[in-house]
Amino acid sequence: MSLTRVGVIGVGRLGAAHARILGEIPGCRLVGVSDTDAERALAVASERGVPALEADALVDECDAVVVAVTTSAHHPVARMALEAGCHVLVEKPLTPTLDEADDLVDTADRVGRFLAVGHVERYNSAIREVRPLLDDPRYISSQRLAVFQPRGTDVPVMLDLMIHDIDLVLGLVDSAVESVDAVGIPVLTDSVDMASARIRFANGACADISASRVSTERTRALRLFQPSGYFSLDLARGEGEFLRRREGIELAGLARTHDLADLSLGDIVERVPIKGDEAEPLRLELEAFLGAVRGTGGDSVSAAEGRAALDIALRIENEIAGAAYVAVQDSGGT
Repeated sequence: MSLTRVGVIGVGRLGAAHARILGEIPGCRLVGVSDTDAERALAVASERGVPALEADALVDECDAVVVAVTTSAHHPVARMALEAGCHVLVEKPLTPTLDEADDLVDTADRVGRFLAVGHVERYNSAIREVRPLLDDPRYISSQRLAVFQPRGTDVPVMLDLMIHDIDLVLGLVDSAVESVDAVGIPVLTDSVDMASARIRFANGACADISASRVSTERTRALRLFQPSGYFSLDLARGEGEFLRRREGIELAGLARTHDLADLSLGDIVERVPIKGDEAEPLRLELEAFLGAVRGTGGDSVSAAEGRAALDIALRIENEIAGAAYVAVQDSGGT
C-alpha cells in the first residue's frame, strides 16, 4: 500500500500535536505544514523535518489534510482542501454555522472525499471502556471547567468546550433530541463564557451539561445513570468506576431476610473500576481518520455527526440569547 500523504493547516498547540503524530503513524507521510503565522509554521516544520508551505500549495501535495485553524476559518480552508481533492479532518466544531457546515458536507459529497470532525473525546480511554457496559442510560451529567486562556474565545463556550460533551451525549443516547433549555453569561469576553444546558430526548432520557472557560480549576467529569447502576468518570484521567447492583440482589428480597438499617451500599452494589489503556486519544482519532480515507475501516467521526453536535450547540446558543432579552416584570406593589 502506498503512503498516504498528509498535511496540517494551522499548527498552533493542537495542530502541532497533529503534525507530530502524523509523522509517526505507519503508512502515513507528513509532507508539510501551513500556518498564517509564518514564524510558527517554520518552527513546527523544522521540528518535523518537513517544509512550511502556503495552504493552497500544501493541499496540492496531499491526499488528506487536518484543518486546525481558528474556528471562523474552518469553512473556507476546509472547502479549499476538499476542492483540491483532499480528504479532510476538521477540528471541532465543524464550522461556526449550520449553513457553512451544510456547504462542506455538500462539497465533500460532490467531490467524493471523506470529511471528518475532530471530536477527540470520543477516543478517551474511559469512554471506550464504558461503551460495552452501557444499557439504556436515562440520565447523564457532565461538567467541563477550564482555566481562562484567549485561544478559542472567537466563539462562545458552547462551540469551544461544551460541544465535546454534546457530541458524547448524542452518541451515548440512542434517541432523537426533543427539547433544549439553557442559561449562560459572558464573564471575561464578549460571548458566553459559562453555560448550562438540559437536553431531553424522545425516549425520556435527559442530560445536564455545564461548561465554563473562566474557572480556577480544570474539570472533565461525566456521570451516567442507567437501571443497573451508574458510572462516575474522570475524563481528564481517563478512568472512573461503575457502581452496579449485585447480581440477584433486590431490596424487596433483602427486606425479608435483613434489617435494612444494617445494610450498607456495599451489600447492594459492587464497584467495577474503569481504567482504560494508555493509548493517546488524538492518535486514535487520526488512525481512525486514515482508516476511513484508505477504506480499511475505523470509527472516525463523520461530518453528519459533527453537524448534529453543532446543531445542538447552536440551539443552546439561541436559547441563551433569547433569555437575555426577556423583559423582567416588576412584581412589586405600588
